[in-house]
Amino acid sequence: MNELYVGALINGLLIGAVYALIATGLNLIFGVMRVVNFAHGEMVVIGMYMGYGLWRLTGWPPIATIPFALIGLFAMGYGFQRWIGNAFVARPQHVQFVLYIGLALVITGVHAVIFGPDPMGIQSAASFDVYRVAGLRIDATRLHAALAACVLIALLWAWLRFSLTGKALHAAADNLLGARAIGIRTNHIFALAMGMGAACAGAAGALLAPLYDTQPYLASEFTLLAFIIVIVGGLASLPGALLGGVLVGVAEAFAAVVIEPSAKSLFSYGLLIIVLVLMPQGLLGGRQGAGR
Repeated sequence: MNELYVGALINGLLIGAVYALIATGLNLIFGVMRVVNFAHGEMVVIGMYMGYGLWRLTGWPPIATIPFALIGLFAMGYGFQRWIGNAFVARPQHVQFVLYIGLALVITGVHAVIFGPDPMGIQSAASFDVYRVAGLRIDATRLHAALAACVLIALLWAWLRFSLTGKALHAAADNLLGARAIGIRTNHIFALAMGMGAACAGAAGALLAPLYDTQPYLASEFTLLAFIIVIVGGLASLPGALLGGVLVGVAEAFAAVVIEPSAKSLFSYGLLIIVLVLMPQGLLGGRQGAGR
């Protein structure tokens, strides 16, 4: 029985790292622009379809799709924000909501037309690979996905902290008027934030492709999951996204063991309610700005 719970803890930590990558992208967008990207889950599904497509065409593992997902989703996010989204940044929130909800519906519709509504699963011998450590069985696919997600999050944090462009993102997030006064091109910064956030979602989707059957209507689940994580961890806090992702992943894993797999959302929502009651700003909230 103890091995069962330890295994659940390990699986929760591993999938939580990938969840954290999804939430990191959403938090980055909100931290810089104060805009909620309701199409974030749809961008995750794009990455999943890319991972499935590469496996179907070449037999390569979906993790090999990460460079393509990063580039493709970055270009999509940057282009959308630069040419359409920036015109809505200063508008009322309900107008922004309509724009990004509309984008989500368009992406879902395109997926349904091109791929159809049926789930598409990856079935390969690699899906059954495990590592045995101290009598425990660790799923190799989950472990590889978690390691890749942690590497991507670490690279993003380092880029935000040490690069000039990352510091410009910080400046725009902390004081938009001051950033404009010192010559920072905020339109470019906003588009860059959306591009980076979309790239995180796409990469996470590629990592999740072997773990979920891909279908268009899975997107809303990932969008809601990302919202739960960023609220639990703290809005505009990238460390909070990591902590929230791990906590939600562990909560879901224990729900599957203690009750049944279909009850995993029960634990996630329960965690959300507890945090909102006790710490309305989130576990690491209160420090605004990208990467903080």
